[in-house]
Amino acid sequence: MPSRTATDLAELARLASDGGLDLRQVALRVKTDLMLATPSPSAEEMEAFRAMAEALVPVIDEPTATIIARKIASWPYAPREVLASLRARGGEVLAALISHGMPLTTSEIEEIAADGDGEARLALAARPDLTGNASIALAGWNSAEIDAALVANGAANLPHAALDLLLPRAVATPALGASLLARGDLPISDLTPLFLQASLEKRLAMIDAATAREALAPSPRMATLTAEQISGLIATALSDRRRAFTVLAEAFGGDARFVTMLANDPSRQLAALALIGCGASPEDATRFLIGLGDDAARSVERIFALVELMRSLQPAVARRLAQQIGGIAPRSTRPGALQPAMDPSGTPARAGAERTPSRSIVQEVRRRLGGGE
Repeated sequence: MPSRTATDLAELARLASDGGLDLRQVALRVKTDLMLATPSPSAEEMEAFRAMAEALVPVIDEPTATIIARKIASWPYAPREVLASLRARGGEVLAALISHGMPLTTSEIEEIAADGDGEARLALAARPDLTGNASIALAGWNSAEIDAALVANGAANLPHAALDLLLPRAVATPALGASLLARGDLPISDLTPLFLQASLEKRLAMIDAATAREALAPSPRMATLTAEQISGLIATALSDRRRAFTVLAEAFGGDARFVTMLANDPSRQLAALALIGCGASPEDATRFLIGLGDDAARSVERIFALVELMRSLQPAVARRLAQQIGGIAPRSTRPGALQPAMDPSGTPARAGAERTPSRSIVQEVRRRLGGGE
């Protein structure tokens, strides 16, 4: 007899002799352990076990039923009638069956995902045989525990509809975002809303994906800020940081949630993307970011990293990235009529090719941060 089984039986015998267990529960646990220890139980043994289990499963206590469920959930000889009896108890017992490998059909998996109780759904979220439809249904419950189990389940299929539900919550929940970013089966372009949480390597991959997508399917062109508007934005950053984020969000087409995201992003990458997306030059955007006077503004290293980021992006790509991070639907302010590309009446003034930040900007950064020449 295996040592684990012998130990279990010895413990059951002790509890029974001390009056600590109902003998019916002791008998069922002993019988279960003996059956599991038998390599090839005979038909007579199986019938005796089935009859005993069917009679006792409805009346034993919850902890004992849960133990039995864990033991026989994936046992290849488990009688269907006994599994059905355990399943009918629901709650913790059903969750134990699900999490320990009870065979389930596709329709059963999707039924539990859509209509099962909380414990059953949570157990289901960790199953390797989870279907795409079940993942969508589970994501639709908006449960932090289910979300965490579902995303951590590397074998689970996460279709776009499930990701659409999970990503906004992952943006606000760093642990969930980290789990999504750690998965190797999801296209990096689908994870762009997590740009601010991603590693440098993944951010660069997201930029590459957005650049390629922009080349294949250009986004609608937005009206860019005028020089006067950009100057006003910089002045606001110097005097009222919160108001500066509100004005920038309004110019970009964001709502109050986007304002909060701008304010709560200590890296200031989102603000940098939004500024470039609004048509600001890297030089003007740098003046805005320094004017905020926050921790990022006081770090030479972080400011120059932001400058490098802004200089590496076309305005359309920056806008696409910021829209995905902020959950903003692209919008166009241009009329639908086709106009020749070089028609001065319909083409906004084009800035020249982006230049390396001028020496005056470098000097300003160093001056504002207390550095020397």
